[in-house]
Amino acid sequence: MFTTARRAVFRLAEVGARASALYHRARLLGAEHLPSRGPVLLVGNHGVWGYETPAFFHLLHQATGRYPLGLAERGFFRIPLIRTVLPWLGGVEGTRENALESLRQGHLVVCYPGGAWETFKRSEGRYTLRWERTLGFVRLAARAGVPIVPFAGFGVDDTFFYPSDEERWCVRISEQEKYRMPVVMGLGPLPLPVRITFAVGEPHEPPPENAPEHRLQDFRDLVAASVRRLLLRACHA
Repeated sequence: MFTTARRAVFRLAEVGARASALYHRARLLGAEHLPSRGPVLLVGNHGVWGYETPAFFHLLHQATGRYPLGLAERGFFRIPLIRTVLPWLGGVEGTRENALESLRQGHLVVCYPGGAWETFKRSEGRYTLRWERTLGFVRLAARAGVPIVPFAGFGVDDTFFYPSDEERWCVRISEQEKYRMPVVMGLGPLPLPVRITFAVGEPHEPPPENAPEHRLQDFRDLVAASVRRLLLRACHA
């Protein structure tokens, strides 16, 4: 029964992801930078409320034949039902141990360093990378010895808007203040029909695992700069 339910949820999610990609006329640029096998870590910007993720995963699967895994915000795994369904859909609790194991198994792993802070941003924070002093994804790539492939999504912050009257139009979906979801967002509860473009860049080989802190920081900034350039490419494509 459990396996049947899991399979049914996955198939339903596939249909939803395909529908989302069609609705937004989603496209993927730079697919030649995606390997057809072997471990790789994709790092990029997260759209508002993470809505774009199913369409992105759908395009990745179309381009490579691989089902990607996504490192998900740990807080989501404390929310009933979500913590059960997320792993069925390729969501992995974003711990270093889980990420390392996924890469060691040869998966294509998607990482959003901005996490929930990028997902639950207000409208004025559109296309802002909230990586701050994050080095986790750099240390992960260095320890696993896998390349980082940068990517960017444009249109992903224009599908919904954040209402100014937050107390009236938003509901909290967990005990944490940062997880607040509007109930009226685009065309009512539906997303705006903007076009979404994803651009993938050339891979970056990570520094060695024992690299000093400043080298890790420089590499993080290099990846962030690549994502910003890819945003411009996706914007003007």
